[in-house]
Amino acid sequence: MRRLTLALGLAGLLVGCSASTNGAVSPPTPAIEIPGSVVCQWARVRRVTDGDTIRVDFEDGASNQAVRYIGVDAPETVDPVRGVQPFGPEASAENSRMVSGQRLCLEKDVSETDRYDRLLRYAWLADGTMVNEALVLSGLATVDTFPPDVKYVERFIAAQRDARAARRGMWTN
Repeated sequence: MRRLTLALGLAGLLVGCSASTNGAVSPPTPAIEIPGSVVCQWARVRRVTDGDTIRVDFEDGASNQAVRYIGVDAPETVDPVRGVQPFGPEASAENSRMVSGQRLCLEKDVSETDRYDRLLRYAWLADGTMVNEALVLSGLATVDTFPPDVKYVERFIAAQRDARAARRGMWTN
């Protein structure tokens, strides 16, 4: 019996499970992961510009590159014409909380850059969270797509619907 318990415990460790004291093996906790279809270009966040823009250093050597999240728009905090918009500081703070100093998987859709020469990317945290979607889900960004970069538009629309229904962020009123 002792060998069986030890074998089950070792098997649990090998597959990411844990053995209980009675010898039963509990199932692994499901983890969020970056989808296998995503082609990552890995970068480290240098700084957060605002709620939907960051500056990164790519692991392949390119540094201090501006990256604009695809498919979303956060209220402004640094626009000299529009000034600080409602929920802009909150969006910037949430973006900063999620990504500051983090290693990100940056996924290209169709377009390389926007008219301001910022790289256009979907940003994935190592745990599988898509930053673009998380900002919409928190009510601190809205869906704002520009074809042909529409790969995740349905996800973003569903996240915005959920944020509105739950009255999160800018949808509190």
